[in-house]
Amino acid sequence: MQQPEACFFLGTNTPTGFVGYMPESYRPEEGWRVYIIKSGPGSGKSTFMRRVWEDVCAAGDTVKAEFLYCSSDPHSLDGVRFPDLKIALYDGTAPHVLEPRYWGACEVVVDLGSCADNEKLFQNADAIRDATDACAEWHRRCRQYLAASASLLESSRRIASRCTDKEKILRTARRLAARECPPTGKRGSEDRRFLSAITPEGTVVLYSTLQALCPRVYVIEDEYGAAGNLLLQEIRRLALENGHHVVSCACPLASADKLEHILLPACGVGFTLSGPWHRADFPVYRRIHASRFTDEDALQPKRQRLSFNRRAVRELLSEAVTCAAEAKTVHDTMESFSVGAMDFAAVDRLREKVTAEIRALL
Repeated sequence: MQQPEACFFLGTNTPTGFVGYMPESYRPEEGWRVYIIKSGPGSGKSTFMRRVWEDVCAAGDTVKAEFLYCSSDPHSLDGVRFPDLKIALYDGTAPHVLEPRYWGACEVVVDLGSCADNEKLFQNADAIRDATDACAEWHRRCRQYLAASASLLESSRRIASRCTDKEKILRTARRLAARECPPTGKRGSEDRRFLSAITPEGTVVLYSTLQALCPRVYVIEDEYGAAGNLLLQEIRRLALENGHHVVSCACPLASADKLEHILLPACGVGFTLSGPWHRADFPVYRRIHASRFTDEDALQPKRQRLSFNRRAVRELLSEAVTCAAEAKTVHDTMESFSVGAMDFAAVDRLREKVTAEIRALL
């Protein structure tokens, strides 16, 4: 079965630790029903969510869904959302811990741990602890390399920012907003996601989502991220002010203050940065080059330093990916202990129960 058009990362590893948007991805006051799945690695959480999605779609009705992938294993799911039904299933275990705010009235805990033979797990207690601690250590090392990369990227961004015509960027943003997301008289809204992540397979950008949801894609070609970030921040502000729904996707290396992608699905338009670390090499509606906003003569004396930063970041990110891959290998060992202890027939019965509850709402 083909996956949904909308696929994101709801959280990812960053220089400061795991950053996720799971708690804000649903609003209890709007009548959401959320299934929080709890259990250890290898107990079938991702398969559980995927098969619920398959079973719901097999009911015969067209059901809009959103896949939320795991940045530590981009082939595994951290969540599945059915936005029109106001239903979601989330992996609520570390590092993306999610606890009920309104137990029973909004969230329901699905305990796959109740399907495990705990005695088998106790028999492997020493090995499980060692693997768990080793996995955490690899993630800690990964964050150190991400932090070093982020520091150098921020240095380059500051250098480029001092040579950037900010007023020209703001004028361009106003023209784009007037054309693509004019005032509606309504109140704007925002979802936060990650469209990119540093994973064991390298930097992954889910461009297929951008292309599927946004027929018109603007690419901002920006070597240093200064002009592009300011342009995206202003377009985001204007789109919200004009009453549109915005999906804002931050940079995993600077999640607090740098945007990489903006999607306005209702308008059919998206904006994405393209640079040394991820190139938008596909046909797009329009490309905007940051050089048009940059004083190249003022930037010239800084080229050597910028070149050094770029080379160093490339090496640091490579080491971060290596650490993430080592963490994934250890995590696979952790999963092997649970696989041997799980009663997957019991897991299927829980899944059928959840599926029946969702189907009843179709």
